[in-house]
Amino acid sequence: MPIELHRIDDRLIHGQVVVGWGQPLELRFLVLVDDEVAASEWEQELYRMGVPPDMRVEFVSVAQAIERYSTFAADPRPGMLLTGDIDTMARLCAAIPALRRVNLGGVHHRAGRAQKLRYIFLTEAEESELRAMAANGVEISAQDVPAARVMPLAQVLAGEALA
Repeated sequence: MPIELHRIDDRLIHGQVVVGWGQPLELRFLVLVDDEVAASEWEQELYRMGVPPDMRVEFVSVAQAIERYSTFAADPRPGMLLTGDIDTMARLCAAIPALRRVNLGGVHHRAGRAQKLRYIFLTEAEESELRAMAANGVEISAQDVPAARVMPLAQVLAGEALA
């Protein structure tokens, strides 16, 4: 079974990921791709506390994710690949031809970001990066929880849900 969800969420592992997505998709593993977290045992332990015992979590760098992606995708159990930012996911999409669908789950307010959805705020550079990914064949949509309406990237960037 392929990885069920490739998600960008700047909060990384939290209830919405573990319960909101994990239960309906019956996820059995998470792959958190973040160079800093992959190098920090302390941060890994903090994130492990939010994961139920029946769900495996792996912390990998971008380079490790690229190298091991086919192994993760070949795992017979359903899983999620998670990044905390658009740039990391863009790097993965550029290097992994099989990664063709991305969920924008939470890119929250920071200085310089404009609101697109209640849970998506983007800089112009992030918008450009998303457009470039889409132009390269990656299907990008926003959906914070499984029961929410799926918003295609064009509608997200137009801020249609805010109108």
